[in-house]
Amino acid sequence: MDSVRHIVLLRNCRVRGVRLSTHVRQASREHPALAARPGGTVHRVRRLLTRLWRLLRPVQSRVMWLVNAKFVVGVTGVVRDDEGRVLMLKHRLWAPGRQWGLPSGFAHKGEDFRRTVVREVKEETGLDVEVGRLVMLNSGLRTRLEVAFEARLLGGELRLDPFEILEARWCRPDDLPEDVQPVCRPLVRGETVP
Repeated sequence: MDSVRHIVLLRNCRVRGVRLSTHVRQASREHPALAARPGGTVHRVRRLLTRLWRLLRPVQSRVMWLVNAKFVVGVTGVVRDDEGRVLMLKHRLWAPGRQWGLPSGFAHKGEDFRRTVVREVKEETGLDVEVGRLVMLNSGLRTRLEVAFEARLLGGELRLDPFEILEARWCRPDDLPEDVQPVCRPLVRGETVP
C-alpha cells in the first residue's frame, strides 16, 4: 500500500506542475547518502515507483480519481433584455427566504459551460439566449465550482418549468426582489469579474 501512496504522490507532483526531480535534488543536498546515483537508495526507489506506475497504466485514471477532489459545476446566466432588465427567477427548490436568483443549474459531464447557460435558461423559462462574457469563476460550497456568464435575450415564449420555478420577473438592476441570493446583486451590477 505504501508503494501505491508513493506512486500517487509521484503522479500528484506531476499533475500539480511540481517536478519530482526538484524534490530528489533537495533531498540529495540535505541527505548526501540518499543521492540519486546509480544503485543509490533514491535511484532505486524512483525506478521502482516508475515501474509500478507504468504497470498501473490501465487503472491510473481510476487511482487519480480516487485520490483527488470531485467537483460539480454550478453555472449561472445573467440574462438581460434589450431594456437592460435582468431575468430573476423564484426557485421552488431553494431555501425559503432566499428563493430569488438568476437562471442556473449544473453542467453535465463534458458540457461546455456556455451551452449549460443556454440549456438551463431554455429548460427553466422556455427563452432563448446568446451567451456573452464570463463574469464569475469561484470555488463554491465544498466541492462546487461556480461559473457565471452574461447572456442576452434572443426570444422565445416565457413558459416556466413548474417543478423548478415558481415565478419569473424582469427587474431593473437597482430593483431586485428582497429575498434574492447574495451573489446575485454584484453579478447584476457587473461588479464580480473572473
